Amino acid sequence: MNAPSKTQILFGFHAVTVRLKTAPESVQEIHFDGTRKDQRMRTFLDKAQAAGAKLVESDDDRLQKLGGSHRHQGVVARVKAVAQSHSLDEVLDDVEGPPLVLVLDGVTDPHNLGACLRVADGAGAHAVVAPKDHSVGLNATVAKVASGAAETVPYLMITNLARTLNELKERDIWVIGTSDQAEKTLYDLDLTGPVALVLGAEGDGMRQLTAKTCDELVRIPMQGAVESLNVSVAAGVSLYEALRQRQAKAKG
Repeated sequence: MNAPSKTQILFGFHAVTVRLKTAPESVQEIHFDGTRKDQRMRTFLDKAQAAGAKLVESDDDRLQKLGGSHRHQGVVARVKAVAQSHSLDEVLDDVEGPPLVLVLDGVTDPHNLGACLRVADGAGAHAVVAPKDHSVGLNATVAKVASGAAETVPYLMITNLARTLNELKERDIWVIGTSDQAEKTLYDLDLTGPVALVLGAEGDGMRQLTAKTCDELVRIPMQGAVESLNVSVAAGVSLYEALRQRQAKAKG
């Protein structure tokens, strides 16, 4: 895992609220738009005060400069980096029941990564894995789009993706890649056991070595004119199909 920087920026109600909930001691200060008097802002400030956060009233220009975005919603926080799990092995060792892992090969758009983390959290995935050299890291935009999921889902950037996929296989985790050319569809598989779902980059799909390393390739059925889905939408379809199957099996 990359060594975390000493200070990070989070912006938006969801991202900052989740940090206040999960690691309030890491919040150094919160800048807020003092002209906002609506209920959402009042509720947020009450939570921040209850958590003991330092509050700084700031204007819109200051908030935009701090957050690096005009989509800050009137809330920007300086926070200390929170250490994630040190390795995928440590994450998987703590999993109860069959692991569910999302692997992203070459997702470089922070909005897509944030959306993938959000859907991974919603579907109960235990980790999101990506190669260091072909992926975007966690930043303020990712955290904003993830709506707090960047704080709750381990995002593990590894050096060698093919080697990591083989290590997952050694743990008896079924490595399933998505490809528009695959014969089987996602819905033909039993996803109730230990599974790693591998999705490729925006536009290019998985790299050739990644595809060869997968145990199985499947496609998401497309009925309309478009040939493929956005990677975060594909992640949602795939992870929630696994969740649906697992819940159905649990009900007997």
